[in-house]
Amino acid sequence: MGFPGGASRKGGPLSDVEPQPPKAPHGGATIAIYSVKGGVGKTTFAANLAWCSAVAGERPTLLWDLDAAGGSAFLYGLEPQDTQLAEEVFARERPATRLIQKTAFAGLDVLPADESIRSLDAQLARIGKRKRLARLTEELSADYSRIILDCPPVMNELSAQIVRAADLVIVPLPPSPLSARAFDLVVREIAGNTKRHPPILPVLSMLDMRRALHKQAQETNPNWPSIPYASAVEQGAVHRQPVGAFAPQSAAALAFQRLWTAIEKKLQERR
Repeated sequence: MGFPGGASRKGGPLSDVEPQPPKAPHGGATIAIYSVKGGVGKTTFAANLAWCSAVAGERPTLLWDLDAAGGSAFLYGLEPQDTQLAEEVFARERPATRLIQKTAFAGLDVLPADESIRSLDAQLARIGKRKRLARLTEELSADYSRIILDCPPVMNELSAQIVRAADLVIVPLPPSPLSARAFDLVVREIAGNTKRHPPILPVLSMLDMRRALHKQAQETNPNWPSIPYASAVEQGAVHRQPVGAFAPQSAAALAFQRLWTAIEKKLQERR
């Protein structure tokens, strides 16, 4: 499985990957789900990949919602317990562990977003700690072997800190002829905010092969993984569960499992 780095746009084929994730060596890893554009399935990716990690991969997993929209927590039936707590975590006034909530799934916890997420960019610039998020994830990795970050759809100081903290960056992209160009933009933005950025994996999101533009995007980028457009994914917001929990044999659930398997293989290679 080849993950792109730098300005490369090549991802590795998944056709020879079994859905069940392999067991990786000991040690934690942080995976960021990032996009400069909203509405591409970023939160859906984060919530479903966290489920794959905890349930299919049997790893203690934390889903950390850093998007002010709070979608990841919502998809697990959770809400923030207050409105200004995230800001206190980054200021070191309150431990992150105090805000973590358990889900209905063993080994999967969520750190919800709240309104103070909107002011984190200014706060981080003010305190001048360029690796504050990396320090926090390092501390949390004592309890969680996988940390999934649902990132805000912007490029600012918070997202720059996310890149510094991440071991892998997953970039959901809409299936269009402009998807490769959009991915190159993300790579340039990320590279401009860190000397050595982590591997970056583009994934076509909501792929519908009945549509000509979607088919063209897949043919243009045949090595990119993809998650199909499916009603089961949309039903996740109704059930407030990941698709693997209520439709485990659906095409979308199996695609998320294959993607997580590829992620785990890459984490093994980096050790």
